[in-house]
Amino acid sequence: QVQLVESGGGLVQPGGSLRLSCAASGTSFHIYTMGWYRQAPGNQRELVATITSGGSTNYADSVKGRFTISRDITKNTVYLQMNSLKPEDTAVYYCNAARPPVQHYTYWGQGTQVTVSS
Repeated sequence: QVQLVESGGGLVQPGGSLRLSCAASGTSFHIYTMGWYRQAPGNQRELVATITSGGSTNYADSVKGRFTISRDITKNTVYLQMNSLKPEDTAVYYCNAARPPVQHYTYWGQGTQVTVSS
């Protein structure tokens, strides 16, 4: 079992930056692929970025070059550094942990709101 708690959301002006954190508790954090997803009102939840246990990263095209995902194994924490934020980045951001078989080992945090507005 893995528990995930996000923090760091808030209101920021266009062009600004935020860093989201996701603290994980439970066992074997280091073997999970960690990810950030987001969901805007009226939209489906979408992938933002993932990082594997080996450190390989993957990003949605819409955030490439602006967002950076990283993880600190010693702190059981994954981060999402968001720069050059745009109004279309406004959404609830969710932390995700998954490992095979994913139908049995997929966990979600409660979400944190990010609002980009002037």
